[in-house]
Amino acid sequence: MRETAAIQYGLSTMRPHLRPTYNPHIRGPDGHMVIAVTTLAALSFLFASLLVVAHRKLHVDEDPRIDAAFLMLPQTNCGACGFAGCRGLAEAMIAGDALPGKCTVATEEEREAIATFLGVDVGAEEKVVARLACAGGTNVARNRARYEGISSCRGAALIGGGGKGCFWGCLGLGDCEDVCDFDAIVMDKHSLPVVIEAACTACGDCVDACPKDLFSLHEQNHRLWVACRSLLKGDAAMADCDVACDACGRCAADAPGTISMVDNLPVVDYSRKHDIREAIDRCPTGAIVWYDPEEGRQTGKAARRVVRQSARRASPT
Repeated sequence: MRETAAIQYGLSTMRPHLRPTYNPHIRGPDGHMVIAVTTLAALSFLFASLLVVAHRKLHVDEDPRIDAAFLMLPQTNCGACGFAGCRGLAEAMIAGDALPGKCTVATEEEREAIATFLGVDVGAEEKVVARLACAGGTNVARNRARYEGISSCRGAALIGGGGKGCFWGCLGLGDCEDVCDFDAIVMDKHSLPVVIEAACTACGDCVDACPKDLFSLHEQNHRLWVACRSLLKGDAAMADCDVACDACGRCAADAPGTISMVDNLPVVDYSRKHDIREAIDRCPTGAIVWYDPEEGRQTGKAARRVVRQSARRASPT
């Protein structure tokens, strides 16, 4: 009783602003948890309801032919058609912005089937392929060092450029072959990539994989091609590779307006008439070539014949 009286006396003598007061709205931990859960549930229901209403009001019915056309395409999603994958092309065809011929991966029968389904013409599209701007295989190009490490062009390029005498030349470790999903690139016996144009879809993976930027995509009718990227000229270029461009300029003289010399290299202007096979005839090294649709890559009459078949050893710098 004395303790209770003392407590009551103490509370009565406390200053008003220090006296504990009872607030019926303040609850314990369990009460706060119930309030939080109830609030979150209410907000979730509100937002879900808003999403349902928005979906019903803003929903746009998709043409069912898009899915059908998409399933008729080869599903490679290579991007060679210029659209974001096969579905992007299917949407463009339904919208009338592209024809089935835009897909260069599909067979002629598949393109015709799509055209019949959509009731449109197949359309003609010039095939695009990857081209390599180097002919320096191990039998003609010299090495200044021997690279030992991960069998990767990108890895070798990080170590002193890969050891090849020609700084711009192909390193021959096959990154381009590894990334090609269509088996359109094979490495020849001289460690040089060979593009199988019939299988190439122009997906561009080899372009991205090459650390020397030697691949580029071109229309197949670009028959005149410079197979070299060396910026050296004369004896300096030939010291590293037997088939390098020596910047003699004869091809430019034989095809004025179409070929011009830029930084010691011939540059073909494909916007002009470029089916000029005679432009390769006087090239002494075979650096400028002609891609024949039947016989493949050809060099000119004056090009020195490559006899050596074995790989060259690394020469001291």
